[in-house]
Parts: sequence; C-alpha cells; structure tokens
Amino acid sequence: MVMQNLRILGLETPLLQRRLIASWPTVAGDAIARYTTDVSIYNQTLYVRLSVPALRADLSMRRQEFVKALNDYVGGQIIADIRFS
Repeated sequence: MVMQNLRILGLETPLLQRRLIASWPTVAGDAIARYTTDVSIYNQTLYVRLSVPALRADLSMRRQEFVKALNDYVGGQIIADIRFS
C-alpha cells in the first residue's frame, strides 16, 4: 500500500534511487567503497567517482555484474549502466 501511494505521488523512483546509492558500499564491498568519493544517478546511469584511477578499468569490466547486483538489492530496475570516473 505504501509503495503504491509513493508510485502515485511520483516518489517511488527517487526513493529507490536513494536506496541504490546508499547500497553501493554494501554491494561493492569495503575495499572498493574505500576508494569511492561520489555516487550519483542521472538518466538510469550510476556515476561512481573513484580516487584511484587504476581501479576504473577493473570495475568497468564488471559493470553489468554491478548493475544486476544493485538492481536486485533494491528490488527494481533502477539503473541500466554504470560509469566510473
């Protein structure tokens, strides 16, 4: 009932986006979260800023794995891609 009301008010997606952003450290793990400086969502793309450039290439190869894990974690199709910078 609550989610239905949120959907009607147009608040379900923003709430799920915030949950997804908050779940990044849990899904990515402590080692990766330690080097994450910023996480945001724009147009169904999660943007993750990292403080270690060498980590970008490794994580970029695992993009789809992270997309699936994050969407599964929040229970909805919130993001379609991840960009690391």
